[in-house]
Amino acid sequence: MTEWGTSTIGDEFSVQLGKRVDTAVARGVPKVCINNRGVRWGYIDPSVAAVELLTDADIRDLRLMEGDLLVCEGGEIGRSSVWRGEVSEAYYLNTLHRLRSKQGYEPELAAALLEYFVATGALQAIVGKSSLAHLTKENLLRVPLPVPPPAEQKGISTALRSADDLKSSLERLIAKKRNVKQGMMQDLLTGRTRLPGFTDDWVVRSIEKFADVRAGGTPSTTVSRYWGGDIRWMSSGEIHQKQVSEVAGRITVDGLHESSAHLFPVGTVLMALAGQGKTRGTVAVTRVELTTNQSLAGIFPSGHHDPSFLYYNLDTRYDELRGESAGDGGRGGLNLTIIKNLDVRLPPIDEQRAIGRVLSDVDAEIETLKRRLESARAVKVGMMQELLTGRTRLAVKDDA
Repeated sequence: MTEWGTSTIGDEFSVQLGKRVDTAVARGVPKVCINNRGVRWGYIDPSVAAVELLTDADIRDLRLMEGDLLVCEGGEIGRSSVWRGEVSEAYYLNTLHRLRSKQGYEPELAAALLEYFVATGALQAIVGKSSLAHLTKENLLRVPLPVPPPAEQKGISTALRSADDLKSSLERLIAKKRNVKQGMMQDLLTGRTRLPGFTDDWVVRSIEKFADVRAGGTPSTTVSRYWGGDIRWMSSGEIHQKQVSEVAGRITVDGLHESSAHLFPVGTVLMALAGQGKTRGTVAVTRVELTTNQSLAGIFPSGHHDPSFLYYNLDTRYDELRGESAGDGGRGGLNLTIIKNLDVRLPPIDEQRAIGRVLSDVDAEIETLKRRLESARAVKVGMMQELLTGRTRLAVKDDA
């Protein structure tokens, strides 16, 4: 078989950084402009594009052509995808490099190689630690490229494109399911839409009227006999998994009894009282018995109220909860009093359970799709390791 050559992005592509538009002095015609938010691995999403005013010169220089490769200059540097004419007319901004093949190098192959270089850390090694915040044109030009024969370039690109298409379709399906779930939550949890067979009135009650609310606690870290036992202990950083089935920490019975920690049963709704970034106000529900640190509160409804219904109800109120915490003496934290005083609109228990089951079923569908997506990603990584290194060669006519 024909040996692969070597080259660089600078030798194979003309590279141009997009334009920074200053809205204060911008003039021209409004045009759809792709930014780095719209460039995903394997596809470009024009729905998040910006509309900017472009001059005649901008329109001439920045218009995208089918087959152009867009590469993120900042953010996740190197993230790239090929423009396939997703909309009839589009341009690109200064957060992106546009690569246009000079002499026939397959842009899909270059995109796959950049993804492989990012995944393996090779791109970071090439551009250097001092350049990690931005991928300059100078550094991008010197990124090395293997050069398979043209027919093999097309074959590799086609094979990886099929893996990308599967991955992209799953990502879009997950996003669609999440949007459907959001709409269902807004309708079902407010009583705007009723499930068949339910007509009884709803009532409004504060959480303290139907649930036990307690904070977690942390055993002393200087006492070794408190740690490493069989009792699960959860930190606030783990609440983003939402349906909590496993956590990293373990404490002993002594650690539980000799601290303010409280053992929460299955079905407890957890809420972050504080935390970094957007953690505060996040809710989750336990699928195993566990205890937590003091930055989490546990809310356990009585037997006449469904924990899944409460979990989904509070999950829709994230912005409201963060607003409540902002007024907490300026400290930016939630507390047990705020939680206890929250009003919840409740249907009878049978309807609560029915709504909880419907939404849980949608969550289960999303989790199944996420597992399929992880599998598709693993397949893509395996294909890249084989095809982009030449470890596995494709039989093509040029090599016959």
